[in-house]
Amino acid sequence: MKNDATFSMRIKNWYGHDKNFARLLIIFILVVVAFSIINPSKFLSVANFQSMVYQFPEFGLMSLGVMLTMLLGGIDLSVVGMANLTAITAASTLVAFVPEGASDGQTMMVIVFAVALGIIVGSAAGFLNGNLVSRLHIPPILATLGSQQLFTGIGLIITQGSSISRLPAMYAETGKTLVAGFIPLALFIFIGAVIVLSIILNKTTFGTSLYMMGSNPVASKFSGLNNTAVTNKAYMLSGTLSAIAGLIMLVNYNSAKPDYGSAYTLQCILIVVLGGVNPNGGFGKVGGVALAILILQVLSSGLNLFPTISNFYRQLIWGGVLLAVLTLNYFTELREKKRISTSYKDDKPKETAKA
Repeated sequence: MKNDATFSMRIKNWYGHDKNFARLLIIFILVVVAFSIINPSKFLSVANFQSMVYQFPEFGLMSLGVMLTMLLGGIDLSVVGMANLTAITAASTLVAFVPEGASDGQTMMVIVFAVALGIIVGSAAGFLNGNLVSRLHIPPILATLGSQQLFTGIGLIITQGSSISRLPAMYAETGKTLVAGFIPLALFIFIGAVIVLSIILNKTTFGTSLYMMGSNPVASKFSGLNNTAVTNKAYMLSGTLSAIAGLIMLVNYNSAKPDYGSAYTLQCILIVVLGGVNPNGGFGKVGGVALAILILQVLSSGLNLFPTISNFYRQLIWGGVLLAVLTLNYFTELREKKRISTSYKDDKPKETAKA
C-alpha cells in the first residue's frame, strides 16, 4: 500500500510539474494506440514510420522558428516563404555550377556552397523580418505576411513559376544519409535543433531575455534589455531554421518551387499553440512543441489510413483543432486566474478592528 501511495504521489507531482507536457504525452500515447488498433498492419509498418521520420522535420523546424517569435508575443507567417526561397537558391546554385560529368569532389564542394548560401539567404530573410518588427514597429502579423508574399514573389521571378529539378543525385543521396546506420540525417538535424534551442532558452542570457520581453516588453526595456537586438535575433533564428527546413524539402522533393508546403503555415501555428506556447508571449517550452509536432505527424499519417477522408478536409481539421485549443487555453487561463484570486483572498490576513 505504501509503494502504491508513493507511486501515485510521484505521478501527481510529475503531472503538476508540467501539466501541458503531461497532457500532450497522454494524447500522443492515446493517438498511437488508437491507430495501432484500427489498422495495425499499415500504421505499425516500417514503411509508415520511415515516411513519418522523413516528413515531420520539414514543418517541425519551421514550427520551432514560429515558437521563438511567438515567445516574444509576435508571430512569423513567412516561414514557408523563407524555406522555399532557400530551396530555390540552393537548387539554382546546384544546377548552375555542377556540370555534367563533374567529379564527386567538385559536386560536393558545390553542394556545401549551395547549402551555406541557402542558410545565409534564410537568415537574412529572418533578419529583415526582425527589423520590420523592431525598428519600423510594423505589427508582426502584417510584417511577416507581407514578407511571405515578397519571398514567394522573388521565388516566382527566379523560377518563372515552374519547378527547378534535375539536381545532382549526390545531393539527395547525402541528404538521405543514415547517421549511425539507422537515424535519417533529417531526424538527426531536427533532434539537434531541439536540443540546441532547449539550451539557448534555458541556459543563456538570450533565452532569459526572450521570456522577459515576451512577458512584458516595456519592463524589459526599462530593465536595460535591448529589445531590438532580442527581436532581431529571434526572427533571424526563425529564418535559419526555416532555411534548414527548405534544404530538407529540397532533398525530399528533389526539386524546388515557390508554392511547396503552402499548408505548413497553419500547421506550424497549430503545433506551437498546441505545444503550450502562449500567443501573447512569455511562456512556452521546446519539449511541448516537439511533442505537438509528433502528435500532428501521427494524426496526419493516421488520416491517410482512411481513403474516404479526402486531403481537402485537412485544412478544415487543422483549423478546427486550432480554434478548439485556443478556446480551451482561454478557459484554462481564466480558471487559473480565478483560483489564484480566490487563494489570495483566503490567505489575506484579516484586519483587526481598532480598539
